[in-house]
Amino acid sequence: MNSKYEAVIGLEVHAQLLTDTKIFCGCSTKFSTAPNTNVCPVCLGHPGVLPVLNKKVVEYAVLMGLATNCSVNERSAFARKNYFYPDLPKGYQTSQYEEPICEHGKVTIEFKDGSKKEIGITRIHMEEDAGKSIHDYGDTTLIDANRCGTPLMEIVSEPDMRTPEEAYLYLTKLKQILLYLGICDGNMEEGSLRCDANVSIRLKGEKKLGTKAEVKNMNSFRNVERAIAREIERQTNLLEEGKKITQQTLLWNADLNEVYPMRSKEEAHDYRYFPDPDLMPVVVEEKWKNEIARNLPELPDARRDRFISNFNLPLYDAEVLTSSRELANYYEKILSVTNDYKSASNWVMTEVLKVMNDEKISIADFPVTPENLGKLIKLINDKIISGKIAKDIFPEMLKTNKDPNEIVKEKNLVQISDTSEIENAIEKVISANQKDVQEYLSGKEKVLGFLVGQVMKETKGKANPQIVNELLRKKLST
Repeated sequence: MNSKYEAVIGLEVHAQLLTDTKIFCGCSTKFSTAPNTNVCPVCLGHPGVLPVLNKKVVEYAVLMGLATNCSVNERSAFARKNYFYPDLPKGYQTSQYEEPICEHGKVTIEFKDGSKKEIGITRIHMEEDAGKSIHDYGDTTLIDANRCGTPLMEIVSEPDMRTPEEAYLYLTKLKQILLYLGICDGNMEEGSLRCDANVSIRLKGEKKLGTKAEVKNMNSFRNVERAIAREIERQTNLLEEGKKITQQTLLWNADLNEVYPMRSKEEAHDYRYFPDPDLMPVVVEEKWKNEIARNLPELPDARRDRFISNFNLPLYDAEVLTSSRELANYYEKILSVTNDYKSASNWVMTEVLKVMNDEKISIADFPVTPENLGKLIKLINDKIISGKIAKDIFPEMLKTNKDPNEIVKEKNLVQISDTSEIENAIEKVISANQKDVQEYLSGKEKVLGFLVGQVMKETKGKANPQIVNELLRKKLST
């Protein structure tokens, strides 16, 4: 970006809420059902029907508001956002406009260098989704109304972001909070988390906002980052050429790394919002708000800080382990068996995450229970098995999820700590590797590692490595 300009970025994030039924009727919200099967007269907007608000939607919106430091308004109201589009059979979208349920919040993003920045949240409001237009059949457009009435929560940021990276970090933080709360699955590919970016640029030091463009059709966080970068470049080039930026909505084409005009950008008055006459105001009294607040889990930042202070973990470990609520829970269950916090962290971040990535499974589907992994770590610390034997036992646990104590007994894998047995193995290794012994005696310290390895091989990995090291050094010095 040209150094004389700065970008001003605000994001509008739509999160589909994990309720079983829609926001104003009893239709299912299940994804991938046959077109136009999860519908009824209410979500299709037939004359004379009356919507009934789903209580769970309100509770989820309040939870998100509390988790993002918002004020939860005691009174909020629904409005009709009027526009015509084929996938909106009612001719209006029921949303919140002048009286949203939550306002004036913030989240903190963190950069790789450890610095932090607060991003303001203007408002959080509840609304319904529209249907889906399908353009896969030549000149024909088909409509699937299954999504009509699906509950959404829109989270509108302040225009506090200045770079595509900040937008990416903000989105990542929002998704993490939504997943911790268990109120959205965060799947951008299925449309359950969507983001529109409002982008403008201005001269550095200027206070007045520039003309903004809204960028849509981004199906991943990286595409949001790329699209914003491209839009900043486009606007910068226009200003440098002496041209004006027009307010419009743009579509992102990830394949071509380009944005294309969709339509001129609407203003609020274009939608002719008015209070929905069929829905009562939403009243969240203090008592109800406190009941909802009791369901707030420990949030990611707080949990990360606790892992650092209570378990003396490095920042990197704590961030990885608290990246998801389920992974953090798995780690803490290991600690019910062993208090070796760092070894537990190492096993999760290497062996566990490797299997999850290779097999493309979640921690919920991981075959080894945290208690059994804790027992494996305890076997190492109690010097019953070596770390090498533990790595051999782990694949067996993946296949059978057996208690590692059982595997050790069945396969006779108990570590050899009997010095006489180890000394016999050392004698054999020294006798068979005289050249390497002479190199060690001439000062090549690294050769010791090879000799230790040979002793471990001789004992089939069952010798205690620490004892092997001590006895081998002692033997070679005599």
